[in-house]
Amino acid sequence: MLDTHARKWVQPSIEGTARLFLKRGFSANQVTLIAFIVGSAAGLVYYLGFPILAVLLLWLSGFLDAVDGTMARLTKPSPFGTVMDVTFDRIVEISVILGVAFLHPEIMWALLLLSVSIIISMTIFLTVGAVSEKQGMKSFYYQAGLAERTEGFILFSVMMLFPSIVLWTTLLFFAVELYTGLQRFSEAKRLLS
Repeated sequence: MLDTHARKWVQPSIEGTARLFLKRGFSANQVTLIAFIVGSAAGLVYYLGFPILAVLLLWLSGFLDAVDGTMARLTKPSPFGTVMDVTFDRIVEISVILGVAFLHPEIMWALLLLSVSIIISMTIFLTVGAVSEKQGMKSFYYQAGLAERTEGFILFSVMMLFPSIVLWTTLLFFAVELYTGLQRFSEAKRLLS
């Protein structure tokens, strides 16, 4: 929801950074790789006992993830770049979930539920994007929903910064993600029928 509705306020800084990277000779795929490395480190850094640094790495990764997409649109988007972007985004999320799981094994069951809800929601999202004839700002049809990447990062941040409520935050994240999946499934029925 925030990615769709609040993007206009952060887009100037994203576009400025994208132009700076392009001027320095970086490609969108290189920035995707940097975002992946930075974001994947977040779960390990959290597990090692540095939650604030882990959250900063996660958000830097998210910012660079937005920058790489803008870079691609300013130049020539590549289909493989889209595959890298979507795949690496999920690995960053998995990294955080694993970091939380290893530090809080008592809530493993809730983290498994969260993982399942993300898989369901992303399956619907990607399938609708693949079979839809509509094109959006991205290289495939983008289905907005209650939980987009920013909401996920907010909830991941709360999970890492407030361990006393990690179980409840994880269950809230699970419910929001499941609702988003149902929202996208309902829209898919309307869109594709």
